[in-house]
Amino acid sequence: MEKIKSVVKLVPGFALALAIAAVAKLIESLLPIHLIGASVIALFIGMIINHFWKPNKIFSGGLKFTSKKILKFAIILLGASLNISIVLEVGKMSLCVMVFTLLTCFGIGHFVGKALKINWKLSNLISAGTGICGGSAIAAIAPVIDADDSDIAYSMSATFLFDMAMIVLFPIMGQAMGLSDMAYGLWAGTAVNDTSSVVAAGYAFSEAAGDFATMVKLTRTLSIIPTVITFALINAHLKRKEAGANGEAVKAKFSITKIIPWFILGFLALTVINSFGVIPVAVSSGMKDVSKFLMISALAAIGLNTSFKDMKKSGFAPMLHGFIISALVVVVAIAVEYFIGIV
Repeated sequence: MEKIKSVVKLVPGFALALAIAAVAKLIESLLPIHLIGASVIALFIGMIINHFWKPNKIFSGGLKFTSKKILKFAIILLGASLNISIVLEVGKMSLCVMVFTLLTCFGIGHFVGKALKINWKLSNLISAGTGICGGSAIAAIAPVIDADDSDIAYSMSATFLFDMAMIVLFPIMGQAMGLSDMAYGLWAGTAVNDTSSVVAAGYAFSEAAGDFATMVKLTRTLSIIPTVITFALINAHLKRKEAGANGEAVKAKFSITKIIPWFILGFLALTVINSFGVIPVAVSSGMKDVSKFLMISALAAIGLNTSFKDMKKSGFAPMLHGFIISALVVVVAIAVEYFIGIV
């Protein structure tokens, strides 16, 4: 009986998040071109509502459940839409470019974050969103490092604003440099952040460029796996260090099963299963749709828990961080293409 009551208490908040997600999907479908993904729309709708009305106790439990548990479940389902063999199909050239862009994001991003005095969680969320796949990467890494909702909202906003500029500028720059469809697709696929933005920028150049850019983007998404595991290890190390500094007993025993998040294991398991063709295409496609909608719902919940006042406290520094890293990735990606002879 108690369990039933606990579940019932989650319904209002979960239903509210689902409703906002549905509105966000509708708005996205009404746009002439997909300039803004439903995830970002849902996040901003939630934040606007929060500005005028703070969710009360009736909704708070369900919103917390949606932003934490449902988000993790959505990440698991995302694995059913990925195929490890795509890495081989795209080829070594895209992996080469991605290695340098990821090193730029997390390497230089670390020092940029320190210089701008941004907390390490927000700094790395921005770097992950820029280097991997926008909102999906931010959503996957946030629970592992115990990031605040305001950090999630700010990091998504930072990558979103740069993406909007790139959708317009990328086709113009690609034409000016005389890039081939493959070269442009590789550039857009490795330098533009969110999937919807990659698609918009890719197909704005040509259909062939859009197809290749999308495939490269899927390859980038697979880097979520090692990145999340790495951050899980870093966060565990910092917690042990903090416990030691506070005079608390620190267990010497190391358990990899406790370090690696269970939802990432589920994500990886579905990715491997799908790579062997076990999951029918129709089922895989359906699971991807459910995953995306639940992720949109989770971001709506995060928006409802985030106020503009909290974001203002972080100042302009995170936006500057996002701009610097994103601009560097754009330059590094095209520079590597020139160096290896693709351009």
